[in-house]
Amino acid sequence: MTHEGTRRYADLDPGEVPPLVLAAVDRAREIGFDLCVHPATGRLLAALASGVGDGIIGETGTGTGAGVAWMLSTASPQTRIVSIEIDEQRANAAAELFADRPTVTILHGEANELADHGPFDLLVIDSGPHEGGPLHRAVLDPAQVLRPNGVLFKDDLWPMDRWPPRDFHGEVDELRVRLFEHPDLLTTEVTVADGFAVQLARRRP
Repeated sequence: MTHEGTRRYADLDPGEVPPLVLAAVDRAREIGFDLCVHPATGRLLAALASGVGDGIIGETGTGTGAGVAWMLSTASPQTRIVSIEIDEQRANAAAELFADRPTVTILHGEANELADHGPFDLLVIDSGPHEGGPLHRAVLDPAQVLRPNGVLFKDDLWPMDRWPPRDFHGEVDELRVRLFEHPDLLTTEVTVADGFAVQLARRRP
């Protein structure tokens, strides 16, 4: 969920954005949700989703479904997407948007509950769990949540300019450090827009 992400779509040419993404953004505006995924991040998600094939994508922090819509715009018809949202109003808005998409499941619940639907070929962590569990940064085990060669995607990061990496508040980002140092992962970071980066970690086969 990107700070002021929803309003970042206002200046874009509608022809540059998949119609389903625009529909998700419109729903966000209707309910006053301003944290839709950054358009640049959405394009990267679409690129990654296009390579999943007959696999499964998991996402925490659905919002009103903009991230799911970006991924669905390029995903194979065989790709399943499961996304979970803790806010009931947002979860309902997204569920209605994808009601006619049988490969998409929108859940209302806490982020850790998503792990029951894995392991994943692509796992998008857009909202972290509030309590300990399989997706909590202190215990997240790539072997439990990712298939071999699966990719973990963590967005809305402050671009790293020193070690250890810091969050938007200047505190050490423990999850990023853990992913960079994990022996089962090949990890890198990509700056997608001014002030915004994502971390990509592929599980070793």
